[in-house]
Amino acid sequence: MTYSLKSILGASLLALTVSAPALLPSPALAVDAAVATELSQVSYRSETIDGVKIAYREAGDPSKPTVLLLHGFPTSSHMFRNLIPALSKKYHVIAPDYPGYGASDMPLAKDFEYSFAKIADMMTTLIDRKNVGRYSVYLMDYGAPVGFRMFASDPERVAGFIIQNGNAYEEGLREFWDPIKAYWAEPTAENGDKLRGFLTLDATRWQFTHGTQNPEKISPDNYWHVQYLLDRPGNQEVQLELFLNYGTNVAEYPKWQALFRKHQTPTLLMWGKNDPIFPAEGAHPYKRDLKNLEFTLLDTGHFALEEYGSEIAGRMIDFLDRNTQK
Repeated sequence: MTYSLKSILGASLLALTVSAPALLPSPALAVDAAVATELSQVSYRSETIDGVKIAYREAGDPSKPTVLLLHGFPTSSHMFRNLIPALSKKYHVIAPDYPGYGASDMPLAKDFEYSFAKIADMMTTLIDRKNVGRYSVYLMDYGAPVGFRMFASDPERVAGFIIQNGNAYEEGLREFWDPIKAYWAEPTAENGDKLRGFLTLDATRWQFTHGTQNPEKISPDNYWHVQYLLDRPGNQEVQLELFLNYGTNVAEYPKWQALFRKHQTPTLLMWGKNDPIFPAEGAHPYKRDLKNLEFTLLDTGHFALEEYGSEIAGRMIDFLDRNTQK
């Protein structure tokens, strides 16, 4: 079975029923003290870079090795909300929001260069200001071209990759991408308008629930808050700019692959195999170029952390313990 943007947006989507919880006696409302302490250690900060406020979450001891968490479309650092406390027990963690996403500023598309090269430069500026030297990086969806561009500019700075549904091979751009490729080939208003359906609530919900084992356990908070941000005036134009600019990443793939072969950066790949956006066909080619690769396909969809968060966190900590150097 093949998937395309057109067929996905026209398909019937799973209906989720959310019932209000019953009021519970006060003992049942108690929060585990250890969990509360971990969550309280996450700070919500910002840096102004090129006149744009870049929000980021930070936790852990800055003297310890840094893990940079780079989010995908259409979410933000929110996707790492549960992962950050787990990692921060042993590592320094930074999770930024790109311009136009999360709590960062959203300049209008006509007033700002929404490109993956620009975002990569801004993320580098952020970690420079945080006095981060070497770092490991979690790459997901849009986070892959952002992080791989950062890697290409200074390969020795990257201590390790954690790759989750983040593409660097043309084999990973399947039928789903056909309407977007048409926009790359002819960036007309008509071709751009055909992609606006992917910015609706139904499409956002689908991204979080499709391919999961238990869709009813995926918190609706994910797509409700994302959709609120997508629906801001001017945000669709921001997203269309990045849909168009994504094509520039494909031209960089051979360069990144050559750098993988040269530097052999330790890599943990944890990939949701039921994701039609970045399917498993895009995961396997990493084996050609990266020899120090730990490869796992997970029985879930695009946002693998929602179902496999505990497993990913545990595997990450083990991987970082074995491969991270200051």
